Amino acid sequence: MSSVAVLTQESFNEHRSGLQPEQVKGIGAEDEDSLPTYKDAFPPLPEKPLPEGVQETGNAWTSKIKPLKSSLITQVFHVPLEERKYKDINQFGEGDQAKVCLDIMHKTGAHLELSMAKDQGLSIMVSGKHDAVMKARKEIVSRLQTQASATVAIPKEHHRFVIGKSGEKLQELELKTATKIQIPRPEDPSNLIKISGTKEGLEKAKHEILLISAEQDKRAVERMNIEKVYHPFITGAYNKLVGELMQETGARINVPPPSVNKTEIVITGEKEQVALAIAKIKKIYEEKKKNATTIAVEVKKSQHKYVIGPKGNTLQEILDRTGVSVEIPPLDSSSETVILRGEPDRLGQALTEVYAKLSLCILLFCYTVSSVSAPSWLHRFIIGKKGQNLAKITQQMPKVHIEFTEGEDKITLEGPTKDVQIVHGQIEVIVTDLISRMDYTEISVDPKFHRHLIGKGGANINRIKELHKVSVRIPPDNEKSNLIRIEGDPQGVQEAKKELLELASRMENERTKDMIIEQRFHRAIIGQKGEKIKEVRDKFPEVIINFPDPTQKSDIVQLRGPRNEVEKCTKFMQKIVAEMVENSFSVSVPIFKQFHKNIIGKGGANIKKIREETNTKIDLPAENSNSEMIVITGKKANCEAAKNRILAIQKELANITELEVSIPSKLHNSLIGSKGRFVRSIMEECGGVHIHFPTEGSGIDAVTIRGPVEEVEKAKKQLLSLAEEKQTKSHTVELRAKPEYHKFLIGKGGGNIRKVRDSTGARIIFPTAEDKDQELITVIGTEEAVAEAQKELEALIKSLDNVVEDFMIVDPKHHRFFVLRRGQVLREIADEYGGVMVSFPRTGTQSDKVTLKGAKDCVEAAKKRILELIEDLDAQVTMECVIPQKFHRSIMGPKGSRIQQITKDHNVQIKFPDREDQQVQENGEANGEVKEPADPLVPKKCDVIVLSGRKERCEAAVEALKALVPVTIAVEVPFELHRYIIGQKGSGIRKMMDEFEVNIQVPAHELQSDIISISGLASHLDRAKEGLLERVKELQAEQEDRALRSFKLIITVDPKYHPKIIGRKGAIITQIRNQHEVNIQFPEKNDENQDQITITGYEQNALAARDAIQTIVGDLEEMISEDITLDSRVHARIIGARGKGIRKIMDEFKVDVRFPPSGAADPNLVTVTGRPEQVDEAIDHLLNLEEEYLSDVVENEAKMAYMKPSGSTASSMEEPRGPSKGFVVREAPWASGNEKAPDMSSSEEFPSFGAPVTNARSSPWGPKRF
Repeated sequence: MSSVAVLTQESFNEHRSGLQPEQVKGIGAEDEDSLPTYKDAFPPLPEKPLPEGVQETGNAWTSKIKPLKSSLITQVFHVPLEERKYKDINQFGEGDQAKVCLDIMHKTGAHLELSMAKDQGLSIMVSGKHDAVMKARKEIVSRLQTQASATVAIPKEHHRFVIGKSGEKLQELELKTATKIQIPRPEDPSNLIKISGTKEGLEKAKHEILLISAEQDKRAVERMNIEKVYHPFITGAYNKLVGELMQETGARINVPPPSVNKTEIVITGEKEQVALAIAKIKKIYEEKKKNATTIAVEVKKSQHKYVIGPKGNTLQEILDRTGVSVEIPPLDSSSETVILRGEPDRLGQALTEVYAKLSLCILLFCYTVSSVSAPSWLHRFIIGKKGQNLAKITQQMPKVHIEFTEGEDKITLEGPTKDVQIVHGQIEVIVTDLISRMDYTEISVDPKFHRHLIGKGGANINRIKELHKVSVRIPPDNEKSNLIRIEGDPQGVQEAKKELLELASRMENERTKDMIIEQRFHRAIIGQKGEKIKEVRDKFPEVIINFPDPTQKSDIVQLRGPRNEVEKCTKFMQKIVAEMVENSFSVSVPIFKQFHKNIIGKGGANIKKIREETNTKIDLPAENSNSEMIVITGKKANCEAAKNRILAIQKELANITELEVSIPSKLHNSLIGSKGRFVRSIMEECGGVHIHFPTEGSGIDAVTIRGPVEEVEKAKKQLLSLAEEKQTKSHTVELRAKPEYHKFLIGKGGGNIRKVRDSTGARIIFPTAEDKDQELITVIGTEEAVAEAQKELEALIKSLDNVVEDFMIVDPKHHRFFVLRRGQVLREIADEYGGVMVSFPRTGTQSDKVTLKGAKDCVEAAKKRILELIEDLDAQVTMECVIPQKFHRSIMGPKGSRIQQITKDHNVQIKFPDREDQQVQENGEANGEVKEPADPLVPKKCDVIVLSGRKERCEAAVEALKALVPVTIAVEVPFELHRYIIGQKGSGIRKMMDEFEVNIQVPAHELQSDIISISGLASHLDRAKEGLLERVKELQAEQEDRALRSFKLIITVDPKYHPKIIGRKGAIITQIRNQHEVNIQFPEKNDENQDQITITGYEQNALAARDAIQTIVGDLEEMISEDITLDSRVHARIIGARGKGIRKIMDEFKVDVRFPPSGAADPNLVTVTGRPEQVDEAIDHLLNLEEEYLSDVVENEAKMAYMKPSGSTASSMEEPRGPSKGFVVREAPWASGNEKAPDMSSSEEFPSFGAPVTNARSSPWGPKRF
């Protein structure tokens, strides 16, 4: 018997000296045989023999490990100051270049670090993978460096070498040089390549492109047209000759293969090499053409392949032996003539070779043709996937030709008789096998359903194929066939047929319905990325919903599917559309442009609030747009609510009034005019009032006019007079005049046209910028008035058409004023006076002659205007206005709007001084120099504002400037109210400052001051002060109310009643709090006074809450608690799932039932609390339940007794298990010989992971291989 080793933690001492004899005896032979051997349990690692002279090292870690190359690289790029795109040094780290760098990091995945060099250049360190760093470099160069561009001209034929295969070379060049290279398209005749990038990159790219071109210049490409029949003599047998030519000349020679019907031979290489190759090829060609003759022989078409040989070897063999080329007609030709071409003395030998090959093949192979019967539908199965089945046969019998003819139920075999017989037998076996286990059927389905049977991406048909293991052929659309063929396992074919017919039948029963949905709703129904329509399709999976292409402008949405589902889907879609129609009601509200910013509010607060509260979409016109219309979209009621709120804001801000004028509805269209021209002219003339006509066909006569009171009255008079004219004898005439004449006809401030209107009584309407016809002038009024106005206007227009040229003298010192700012003054004169052209002499000439060209009246008016301007320039004075620098920004206003207005109103030039450095001002030092203290009587330069213009205008402008200087007043506000005035995060004070257009300064908290300063324009201060004092009154009222709400009442209630007062989930106490509007506080766990409840609120409410709590306590004090004994085995049944049972009992009897917790001394003790009569009723009910449930429990226990295992089995199962023998193996190393068993407590024998390995004595586990 072989020895056995037992390895357990308990007996490792015995293991050291082998096994105890008792244990060996205790293991039977059968048991021992079933134990694994040590080698089975711990198979040794395969040992690799070491080379001679090499000793095994004790530690594997000492061997050399191949170093791994890091995949990350770091490169530093420098952008000089002069090439930096963003040169704002003050914004370093937070400006545009930092944003660009962040964007580059996101795009490329590389890490960028910016630093500024001493020379103000940028250093950018880029880290990451090589490709990422190269891409980042390209981005840095294109986005952070100023870009230059250059062109390089190279021959057009070299462009493709710059581009490279699939554009790889071009991409590599762009990455390498960090430039953008644009190569003209092939059809573009230009040979210029455009390069853009940095100067350094441009030079590199130009150099690389010129190198490529230079390399190609050395190379040449030549094409030779040589008859196809002479190609074999140039290539030679097995391409030997052409190979020798290429080796000899160094050029590359490309001869088209015999299968390609091309005569062109292409030679490429360096020019000398190409020339040498051409000379040699020409020599061969001319020699063969001169000396070669031909012989034609007839060979059966079926025997041509024997002449050709496998892969054309026979032809090459004949050419090699005899130097004669054998020309075989192509396969698609019916000709059987084979031509031999070569030297006359060699043709006989070649012909003998051809006949010899034919005879040998026929003798050797006993050539025969045979056919195998096989249904045509089985052909593709015989061939196999990608010809696998057929390939197996042809590999074994390569000399047999197998031909499948489409539509014929046979397979033709051609080749040596013996081989054909073998292949015939093999194919017959395959056919018999396929017929026995395969079947096919054809079903007829209308072609219009074919694509639905196939499914999206072939989903349906692929599922059927995989499920039934069949092949299904559905004819393509161009065949217009209704036959579908199913092939495969007979059962699978029948099942697939059944399923396809069911699908087709279902489709025939399908309904297609067209829904008319306005195209404007299509995108909303589909939703972003198709999310909304996906929900509809998920709800109705059997219905296919097709929307028309957006370019078709169609409203038809097609639904197809089972009849019932289509109807349901239609109703659902109609509901969606109805909601959209309801929500797409739109109303336009005219609001004066200057009030748009107030409607938007700071940071969009006002408009956002209106949108959220009315659930509407509100669109305002762009800031640079002339439109005043605010468009509100949503439900009608919501739109009206939003409209009213917006109008209310406008009414608050300005003296806006709204007036209704009754004008017969039949006159409305004529008053509005074509595209609103008439009504628009009235609105413009009356200071931009808004005139709203009711919708056409409504029959309402009321016309609404909204705007400032005076302007509304003016518009009302004009509308009524116009309506009266229309009712009596309205007449309209249209005139035409060049658009540049319109301003002159209208005159400054409308003076000219007003004269015509006043003298004639006619109304004259000029086109607006939106009108298409810019030449049309409309005159309306009585017939006499219109005729008179027409006559005057035509005379004016005629005089304007009379172009004259005139001169005037202007002192050269004034020339600069007129031509300054790209001739702005001259442009204004041209616009105002009918496009008159004013030409000043060139700079440098001393001429004072100015030329004017245009309509006579316009020229005269322009001359007058120029003289006025010269007079202003001569009378111009310079005036100084001293205003402390700290007020300059306030005077300028937002974006300089206030100063622009003063300049425009008073026609003066205003220049503000440069700002003085605060540090210099405070320290009196600049560049290390100490300045002397300034004279307090002399104004500082930084405080002096310079005005230039006419004296009286400058004086008026100075007054206007001084009026803009902010004034500060002090308002006394109690200190404790300051924080409420400031509001949360300063929102309160910001709102007041925005509303009153002032600056409000609240003193610092540590000053404890009551004085709040208000700074701003004098006209705004009174309103601001009133607003602030009004806010103080509100806060004081709130303070008083807060004091009243702070009344505190403490009541004493026994803690045992607290849970009952709170109620389940705080229901009762919440009800008391809400009912009496008080705060009720119960004591914390650690409070000393556990019986005190605190009530805070108005005194009256607190007393009412106290009474409510005392009423509850009174009811609770009347309650009693009784203990009953209920068998613990029925507790769970009484409590019920999640306490439903016991809650029902407690609600029914108005009592509280408490069950004992787990581990209680008496698990059967249950406490019932409530009013005496209710407690008694609840106890009776619980005892009845106990009796009912207990009988079930006893019955279940009796059943379980029969199901318990027998006593012997149970006892045997409960016997204590002996100590584990551990893992036992046979033939262990320590079981025989002098070795000891491994010490399981030794860290050396069983080292932990990560512990250092020591070279110790040999181990029982075998030699160590570290």
